Amino acid sequence: MTDPAATTSAVPASAVPTPAGAPTALPYGTPDTPRLAVRGEARLDVDPEIARIAVTVSARGTDRTTALTDLTRRNEQALTLIKSYGDAIEKLETGTFSLTPQLTEKGRHERVRAYHGRVTHTATLNDFTTLGELTTRLADLDLTRVDGPWWDLRPDSPAHRAARTQAVREAVQRAREYAEAVGARLDALLEIADLGAENTAPAQAPGMRGFAGYGRAAVQESAPALDLEPQRQAVHAHVNARFTMTRPVL
Repeated sequence: MTDPAATTSAVPASAVPTPAGAPTALPYGTPDTPRLAVRGEARLDVDPEIARIAVTVSARGTDRTTALTDLTRRNEQALTLIKSYGDAIEKLETGTFSLTPQLTEKGRHERVRAYHGRVTHTATLNDFTTLGELTTRLADLDLTRVDGPWWDLRPDSPAHRAARTQAVREAVQRAREYAEAVGARLDALLEIADLGAENTAPAQAPGMRGFAGYGRAAVQESAPALDLEPQRQAVHAHVNARFTMTRPVL
């Protein structure tokens, strides 16, 4: 016969009651090791590093060959002018090309009245001293439109790192002040959640300066260079940080 006193049974740890007065581990810390969650923010105003302009070359002809010939010639003139600025042009990219037939408004048959050709390029400049001169010279070309400039920072700009570093330091300083307010001090860093650091000035956003102009069919004399002032860029960084601190003195 089995002795009841010798019989044992496994009891889940969760079923064992916590002694009175003993601290219970909680997601937000314990009375002896409270946790702090703070937000660090930074905003820097820095000079732009690059400027972009969009150059659209157009042509119109009563037949397809004429339109393409004129478009090719004007496009070559625009590209040659842009490339003549050498290292000041950091990047030159072709965006879209189109050749669109325009039909007559009257008549039962599909008759083409004219052909409209268009090609768009985007030029990125790193030398702002030549920007005003280049935009003016491009606008002087036949049926050539210039849009911009749009000021920006490079994706790997040191300004982004500086903003992130400042946001982390601001989070640590804020957490330290909270801890000192209750007679404690920071003990350990648990987490830093990077919410991103980016230039918040999108294309065509308020505050971005733009220029748009069409080239004249005939240029009597060279137009003076435009005086363009670079738009300073706002760089933001936000982080969430969690710390533990010593037991407060309340």
